[in-house]
Amino acid sequence: MNHSVLHARGLFKSYGSTTALAGVDLTILRGESVAVMGASGSGKTTLLHVLAGITAPDQGRVVFSPAAAGPVEVTSLSETGRSKLRRENFGFVFQQGLLLPELTALENVAIALMITGRGRAESTERAASWLAALGLAGLEDRRIGELSGGQAQRVAIARAQVTGAEVVFADEPTGALDSRTSGDVMDALLWATTQQGRTLVVVTHDAEVAARCSRTLSVRDGRLVTAGIPA
Repeated sequence: MNHSVLHARGLFKSYGSTTALAGVDLTILRGESVAVMGASGSGKTTLLHVLAGITAPDQGRVVFSPAAAGPVEVTSLSETGRSKLRRENFGFVFQQGLLLPELTALENVAIALMITGRGRAESTERAASWLAALGLAGLEDRRIGELSGGQAQRVAIARAQVTGAEVVFADEPTGALDSRTSGDVMDALLWATTQQGRTLVVVTHDAEVAARCSRTLSVRDGRLVTAGIPA
């Protein structure tokens, strides 16, 4: 039986006179891949940021249920508490990767572990293992500018997973890639998440990317208009 990993109720968020979320209720199950689609300004990225504890809602609550501990109400945590939750339990893949160009691929991945307090040797070993698993063996010492777009996104996926993140949030992870590379990156992203029993939440404009996920949510004017049913 699948269990909820993220549970949101009554989410509202406004920026000045603009309503980004207008009463969103949502349950995401452990191990599923959920695509969030909608026009620009529909509220889909705000929804991802609220679920991930990046942004605090004006109203409503988000509960994260880790596999090995009791539920955590994300929306009641301090900013420091939310930062710790993101470092230790969540992973992130963005359109441009947001990788550090002055670091090598290996260093970009290892640093995600080191900021949680792991030693350099262990962090480097685990980073190298993830890079190899994602087809980047031999490229560990290249800086980000020396990699292709698809390779850089696989580095970002490795960084998102090296800490053992239970949920990975991906915001337009294939938006800057051609269709073939997009397919390769989605293969890698799904392999690194749902095929390992983890959960993926991806914001995308690409219907082909959404079709690869187990469920698609549609957002319009800050509301879920197609939520699907968790399997």
